[in-house]
Amino acid sequence: MEAQEAAGRGPGANETEQAAAVTPDAGAASTGTGASATRQGAAVSGPGASEQAALTGTGVSPGAGYGPAHVLVGDIPEPDKEARHDGDAAAERARAERALDEVAADLEARGARAGGEAEEVLGAQAMMARDPGLSGEVGALVDQGVAAARAVFEAFGKYRDLLAAAGGYLGERVADLDDIRDRTIALLTGLPMPGVPATADRPFVLIAKDLAPADTALLSKEVVAAFVTEQGGPTSHTAILARAMGVPAVVGCAGATSVASGTPVLVDGAAGTVRLSPSDDEVAQARQADEARRAVLSAATGPGRTADGHAVPLLANIGGPRDLESALANGAEGVGLYRTEFLFLDRETAPTGEEQEAAYRPVFEAFPEGRVVVRTLDAGADKPLAFLPPPEEEPNPALGERGVRMFRRYPEIMAVQLGALARAAAGTSAKVQVMAPMVATVEEAEWFATACRTAGLDSPGIMIEVPSAALRAADLIRAVDFFSIGTNDLTQYALAADRQVSAVAGLQDPWHPAVLDLIALAATAATAESKGCGVCGEAAADPVLACVLVGMGVTSLSMGAPALPWVRAALGRHTLDQCRAAAAAARTATSAAAAKAAARAELPGLAALAL
Repeated sequence: MEAQEAAGRGPGANETEQAAAVTPDAGAASTGTGASATRQGAAVSGPGASEQAALTGTGVSPGAGYGPAHVLVGDIPEPDKEARHDGDAAAERARAERALDEVAADLEARGARAGGEAEEVLGAQAMMARDPGLSGEVGALVDQGVAAARAVFEAFGKYRDLLAAAGGYLGERVADLDDIRDRTIALLTGLPMPGVPATADRPFVLIAKDLAPADTALLSKEVVAAFVTEQGGPTSHTAILARAMGVPAVVGCAGATSVASGTPVLVDGAAGTVRLSPSDDEVAQARQADEARRAVLSAATGPGRTADGHAVPLLANIGGPRDLESALANGAEGVGLYRTEFLFLDRETAPTGEEQEAAYRPVFEAFPEGRVVVRTLDAGADKPLAFLPPPEEEPNPALGERGVRMFRRYPEIMAVQLGALARAAAGTSAKVQVMAPMVATVEEAEWFATACRTAGLDSPGIMIEVPSAALRAADLIRAVDFFSIGTNDLTQYALAADRQVSAVAGLQDPWHPAVLDLIALAATAATAESKGCGVCGEAAADPVLACVLVGMGVTSLSMGAPALPWVRAALGRHTLDQCRAAAAAARTATSAAAAKAAARAELPGLAALAL
């Protein structure tokens, strides 16, 4: 959906009735994820919540947002364990099936209105609602006399336990399943449907434990001034959603849901602070800082480069042609990460070469003079494909058969994709580069490079996401033409901190000096061979860390499109030597917080961006 600037209003005496978003300009709304869907309702204030001046969490999307708190609380209650129907099992089964189908249709409609990645996620969620196995389980329980609402609750519970035990991508789908369950039970019992209002008289600050896809798909900056969640980390889907919308966000904010609905809240998405009932002066200062920031952002135009002219191409991460509008509007010089797995997931049959070619060509044509880096199918293990045999049971799917490992097991899938990419690239002038995910060894890199060149793709590369690849980068770079560092997974593996586990979210931080060292190893190895080394993980969207990455030798940065103006402005206010000094300072630190503080001390131009 096209982002629109929220209208600002001056602070007044009654700030619960006079609220406004104070956010930087941004792009299209995406999707979020989170814990189980929650029902709109008044928050219950915890002891002392109203007197507490501020809450703190992790700032994951810069900017300031001001408005009344809208707190999501109160799950759909569990249906009575003893609930029985009136004896007409066929009618009760039909009622349950209608409710599931209505939920699926609503999710599809929301996705169609939202477009982009939101449509993909909600479409997949609708498929879950129509899953024959779930429907059969519900029907079997109804045949035993169980009332429809209770049958839905119990049937979904079995699937929920299986997904939760799987962890990784499948574990993350628990939230989606809970959302479908709650929506279906709400229909069957006449309760209000879970969700967030898609319109509002004034922008509000949305506070929740976490957010489900259907809650957020249709939100815009006109409705939400900021996000605050109790769960999640810098790479959580709520964080990615906020950055995609250009809305300030703080995650991992303990006690946030104890704030009373309607309380005026001022959110600083850079500092990670949530001010309750701020004074007029505090709100005015936030607006002044935002106006100064807007001026700097609007003045930063053209290709990415440092203040002394060192070129750093700024590219966009996309999931398909629908994301092109935002990328172009925010000045992307090309695409640094085309996630192709959305073409493959949640399908009963593999996409044909023609289907794939039709999805790739518009992206290549959109950047006739730019670079388009395509990541081949990143699926398998924790992201299973319905049209392939299920993988063997894996205790830790994040370490399983995924990415290039899955490609090697099913070479026919790879052959179709590489062939489609080669045909789509033919006749276009874009520089098409193709990279494999999850490469860990030289042998894997050589195998993939040979497959690409055999298919007619002459610029193969690999992602650096596995510590072994970074440590032996000097060997791997000889097999390929470029590196692209996926900082999300590299951080997860380097610090043994699962991206989906809130308890270790504090470790999921690319500022950690150990992660910076691994990045530096890869960048140095690529530079020695006169080859490129980009970053396409969420770290590239951090304007401060972007300067550090350039200082370590990273040659391009790719990110969600709304972050491009921020990174362009940050680089444009610093010389390459300042970036190098910031990188050196960060790597001498012993913690993520100390690394960030040390880098900021070497980057004086950040003050103008209020970062």
